[in-house]
Order: sequence, then structure tokens, then C-alpha cells
Amino acid sequence: MRDGGPQAYRPFVQTYGPYLYRTVYAVLQSPHDAEDVTQEVLLQIYRSLPDCRLEGFKTWITRIAVNRAIDFKRKKARRPEQLMEDGESGWGTGVKRREAVPPPQVLERSAEDMAISHDERSNIRALVEHLPANYREVVYAYYMEDKSYEQIAAETGLERKSVESRLYRARNWMKRHWRKEDFE
Repeated sequence: MRDGGPQAYRPFVQTYGPYLYRTVYAVLQSPHDAEDVTQEVLLQIYRSLPDCRLEGFKTWITRIAVNRAIDFKRKKARRPEQLMEDGESGWGTGVKRREAVPPPQVLERSAEDMAISHDERSNIRALVEHLPANYREVVYAYYMEDKSYEQIAAETGLERKSVESRLYRARNWMKRHWRKEDFE
């Protein structure tokens, strides 16, 4: 398997694919996302096989799968419905897609769905505006403008650790002060 080349990929996928899918699905709870991430994990592991030690192999592949799933989940959480500005399509901003056309669900959105989505974005913006001033800037930059800690630190003059701390405290503040009903 380690030196089998492309012809050994199919047996590798048949042997480890179902296990890795279950592992990724346990983290993501989405069949579609789990399939995509599992494919990436299988390729990553297969490409790394020549360099790996086979002791603790199952632990190694499980760790790769879990880490990749967590990374995917974090990335997706930072882009909840992309919190787009008016007029943006939102389906491809910052996200690499294989096909050149938007997914069918985007094309089939009704005017009512778009109005509701616009209202939800406006509601979220209004809630963010009511955050304490020291949290508002970093929350807006991180979640709505999708900026990294480093970018926020450079723009605000804060240290990276300060940006992390403010985001952490802002999340705790939101958990204490916002209700789930505010978003429904």
C-alpha cells in the first residue's frame, strides 16, 4: 500500500474510507460536508503514506480526520450565511468551488427567502452594534469582514493576543446577553 501508486488507492479507500467518514461525520454532523472532508482526508493520508511510520497508523489517520473536520467546521462557522452585504450573491465569496455555477438551492431562492435572509442579516448587524465598544470592532472585523487575527491587530494597533482575548470575551458576553430567540 505504501508504494503501490495509483492502483493501490482504491483498496486504500475501500479499507479506510468508511471508518474515516464515520469519524468526520461525528464532528460535522452533515453527510455532504463529511463526504467532502473525507475525500480530502483520504488524499492527504494517501499522499503522506511514503513518509509515515506504520506504528499507530489508525491513531494517526484518525487524528488527521478529526483535525481536518474541526478546521472545516471552524471555517464554516466564521461564514454563517456569509453575512453578506446587500447585492452580493454570497455563494462563492472566499470559498473555493469546483463548479462555475452556483448551487441549485441558490438559484431557486424565492423573493420571500431573500427578504427573510436580508432581515436576518440586518438583525445580526443591529445586535452587533449593541455590543460594548471594545468588543464591537473586533467582532465585526472577524466575523463579518472575515479578517484574521493578524489583520485585525495591524488595523487596530492591538497585539494579536489582545485581539484573541477580546474575541473570547466578546463571545462570552454574547452567550450571557443574547438569547437564541434573538436570531429566529
